[in-house]
Amino acid sequence: MKLLVTGYTGQLGYDVVREGKKRGIHIDGVSRSELDITNQANVNHYIQASRPDAIIHCAAYTAVDKAEDDKESCWETNVLGTKYMAKAAKEIDAKFMYISTDYVFDGKGEEPFKEADTPDPIGYYGQTKYEGENAIKEIVDKYFIVRISWVFGVNGSNFVKTMLRLSETKDELNVVGDQYGSPTYTFDLARLIIDMIQTDKYGIYHASNEGFCTWADFAK
Repeated sequence: MKLLVTGYTGQLGYDVVREGKKRGIHIDGVSRSELDITNQANVNHYIQASRPDAIIHCAAYTAVDKAEDDKESCWETNVLGTKYMAKAAKEIDAKFMYISTDYVFDGKGEEPFKEADTPDPIGYYGQTKYEGENAIKEIVDKYFIVRISWVFGVNGSNFVKTMLRLSETKDELNVVGDQYGSPTYTFDLARLIIDMIQTDKYGIYHASNEGFCTWADFAK
């Protein structure tokens, strides 16, 4: 099986490629400098040339707060880029895995969200990721949509690294204590993703580590 992973320089893409190689799978990671997913001609040429059996689409615009002021870039990457990748995958009959997010939900209520719950994003980032999901469902037959939450890993930037860095220079940190989530280690997530992509169990999945806490608990 030949796999292609977009967003290779990000924390999840990095671990997915590492996990695949560890298992002896033919897996290639591609970064933005090698493949501009917002350029349809570039995407088509790359996918036709590499012809993977499956694509794991980790590349995304993930600056949640910045997205509100940078809507054009966010839309181009998360919606148009996803559409271009999906269409290219369809052309070569490749499986397609789209890494989505818990931000497709409004965050209300006191129960964990289930796959069948209706998305209702309240921010622009979440809206673009949900539009990406809809595009996948329209274009691709063999798709996995994997919603993840509060991801942290060795590569890239994340909440854990930020807290550790700030703790070196500050005596006190103020972190919100009324938002709950499931911190998820990219090393664990990568193993699940590689397991899943080798099956034909298509559909929508929520993938996180067990348990939940607030951002303040996580910081502690």
